[in-house]
Amino acid sequence: MINFHVLTLFPDMVMQGLMTSITGRAVQQKKIDIDAVNIRDYTQDKHGRVDDYPYGGGAGMLMQAQPVYDAWKAACEEIRSQQPEELRDRPVRTVYVTPQGAVFNQQMAKEFAKEEDLIFLCGHYEGIDERVLEETVTDYVSIGDYVLTGGELPAMVMIDAISRMVPGVLANGESGETESFEGDLLEYPQYSRPEEWHGKQVPKVLLSGNQRKIAEWRRQEAERRTQERRPDLYAGYERLMSCKKVLAGDKLLHVDMTELIARGQARLVFAEGKNICLQDKVSGAYFHTAEDIKAGCRMLEILQEDAGERSGLLVLHQEFMTEPAEKYLRFRTAMTCNQIVYTKHEKLPVTGLYRMDGKPAENGVVIRPLTMEHLDAVVRDYNTISDEAYVTDRIKKGALFGAFVDGQLAGFIGMHAEGGIGMLFVSPEYRRRRIGMALETYMINLGLERGERPYGQVEIGNDASKGLQEALGLCFSKGRIYWMEREERE
Repeated sequence: MINFHVLTLFPDMVMQGLMTSITGRAVQQKKIDIDAVNIRDYTQDKHGRVDDYPYGGGAGMLMQAQPVYDAWKAACEEIRSQQPEELRDRPVRTVYVTPQGAVFNQQMAKEFAKEEDLIFLCGHYEGIDERVLEETVTDYVSIGDYVLTGGELPAMVMIDAISRMVPGVLANGESGETESFEGDLLEYPQYSRPEEWHGKQVPKVLLSGNQRKIAEWRRQEAERRTQERRPDLYAGYERLMSCKKVLAGDKLLHVDMTELIARGQARLVFAEGKNICLQDKVSGAYFHTAEDIKAGCRMLEILQEDAGERSGLLVLHQEFMTEPAEKYLRFRTAMTCNQIVYTKHEKLPVTGLYRMDGKPAENGVVIRPLTMEHLDAVVRDYNTISDEAYVTDRIKKGALFGAFVDGQLAGFIGMHAEGGIGMLFVSPEYRRRRIGMALETYMINLGLERGERPYGQVEIGNDASKGLQEALGLCFSKGRIYWMEREERE
């Protein structure tokens, strides 16, 4: 659930606009919450004024610092009163709606959707006293290069877009992932009944029932439409497709990078021949592959300039790049792995492992998504990742699944933010009962249903995991990849 707090002079306008359609339904279902705070309630002026003339002269009036700050402070105090004590010192993300900000886009909507609380500050008149902005605002965001009367309409636009990214808000969970701008493409054409209207027929492929052919048609139509209507977007898409072809020269080693592109999660940082650097838009991790050390080091310089100190994860695909990353960028090697890929198109058999109807299988196993009540157990048992915020995000995104025996959590598995299957764990008392095989089979089949290539990594030396992957028929990369973590500065 995400809570939106809108600081405005026109709360009725905000609430009336957002309490209908999808956002209104989401509020009723407690998927989101919207609170419009009237800034005017916090003025100390007896006439209720919140504006005054700007110093230095000029047209129009300016919103004063004091009522804005007091309204913001009250909203922050309300938010923190609902949080655990250890989280109350964190700054509350506050978005100032202004034409001077970064232009809002789909990726920004996804990022904001990860927050539990968002404050939107809506200006009016000629804006807001700069001093209060300096003390309160974390993000300056615009919806385009034009000027509106106030920040209410842009705030409502952003809240609508962000809400669509919150799990459970859309009736069809895929809707938010198949719309325009996903994968740098515009959405393909859509058709409904009747089959013929005004002499125009629904494309035959959509009536065929062949999902593979339908998916291919939709991709082609999305490409055609993007090329026609948004050549700027299409140019970026073409560059990524060129990278995908290059990476396919070693499909197994580069499956993490090609899947990032296929899933629309890749941002191209650098590409020149076989030297490619991508960033995962979701996790922020960088993926780096190089033909030689000279080109690889040049990419590290570009990566450092691009990321600064923000990204803590780097995935290298050549051992010769680990030393430069450690020496110059202060990364350390956290894991050395082989890529593992399920290359077949057919689903794995589930008989004796789990049932498709959610009832206990022969071995008593039931597989279902985890909820927040299982957070502590996952953080405790999966020692590779101790980041509670990351595990929380995975659970909220519906990306962690548990195997339950007689109602008890016996093991779990998940999908990492970048798309790889992982986080597999089975409690010692439940081992040797094929629960690990059941969990991974479930994830592989789920990936195939979604049209994805199931893949993951096995750490060098983890013979138990290696044996499981071999039993399931996954292919191993000849080369290794190196997960790097940024060292904490003293």
